[in-house]
Amino acid sequence: MHETAQIVRRKSRPIRVGRVTVGGDAPISVQSMTNTETTDVQATVAQIRRLMAAGADIVRVSVPSMEAAAAFAEIRKQVEVPLVTDIHFDYKIALQVAEVGADCLRINPGNIGREDRVRQVVETARDKGISIRIGVNAGSLEKDLQKKYGEPTADALVESALRHIEILERLNFHDYKISVKASGVAMAVEAYRKLAALTEQPLHLGITEAGGLRGGTVKSAIGLGMLLADGIGDTLRVSLAADPVEEVKVGFEILKSLKLRKRGVNLIACPSCSRQNFDVIGTVSALESRLEDVQESIDVAVIGCVVNGPGEAKEVQVGLAGGTPSNLLYIGGEPVSKVGNEELVDVLERMVREQLKARATGGGAPVIPIKALS
Repeated sequence: MHETAQIVRRKSRPIRVGRVTVGGDAPISVQSMTNTETTDVQATVAQIRRLMAAGADIVRVSVPSMEAAAAFAEIRKQVEVPLVTDIHFDYKIALQVAEVGADCLRINPGNIGREDRVRQVVETARDKGISIRIGVNAGSLEKDLQKKYGEPTADALVESALRHIEILERLNFHDYKISVKASGVAMAVEAYRKLAALTEQPLHLGITEAGGLRGGTVKSAIGLGMLLADGIGDTLRVSLAADPVEEVKVGFEILKSLKLRKRGVNLIACPSCSRQNFDVIGTVSALESRLEDVQESIDVAVIGCVVNGPGEAKEVQVGLAGGTPSNLLYIGGEPVSKVGNEELVDVLERMVREQLKARATGGGAPVIPIKALS
């Protein structure tokens, strides 16, 4: 693949969320959040395992009650992925989940109440080696900030974040990350940019309540993409009104598009037109479904005609350029065989898996002739 200008990431202080490092020079981690009832341990564990299979580095679980905290203890025993507990206001819940294995507490210290309660939570987090996420949201700003600014603004989000930061810093606690989320792309981007200039703590990115699968993906890709291209962001969640597994998939696609993470198949495909020599859309859809389990990074091109096909196919590990009467298969940038329309998906899937197998065993690129080149 052609190399592009490298993104220079903002320097941030690394913290730990369980086994995952967030910040510093660690890879940008992808998160999601369960939407099951936390008290339904079986359903929540099943969803967490699906998120893990999709590649989630960190999973957040809402813990709104002591009953949910008791369920979280059982959930923690059954999954290995780092877990963030989402808690609002009740410091006793924070203390309880800290005791049973939370890796990070998503709780705003300014909302806990009295100083002694805040100190208890912070000291427990320190003793247990647990990090904290300050999570500021445009939809739940403090009343005095709502009155001061009249409406949610980027400056209001930043001021709220700085209040919570001041509390943790005063208590000499530095293992925290911060988010300043808004559903409006422009507001969120402005807030993150301003906050990035005021702190060295790692930033958790997100466009909150972004919408459904299509609209939310677009808003998240634009907002997070702008920030990531600026080098801002250490971990992210794509917030979609959809299956949480889709959040993980979209998160990785955003990072892959900016060459900030490599995971799974990077599929380059044309939108198709009257020049296509096979059903590009059907082929790509089937290939995506069949290769969904692939976690190793590999670039694959599926181009329907001879105009752009050869150029794209030469730049990837497995490439297909449409042609008449046969399509041309490329492996490692070299044309190796002809492939008929009726066998496209089977051949491409097999070649991707063979390439990955050869890479894993240290062998050369496999060539499996389908129809010899003339």
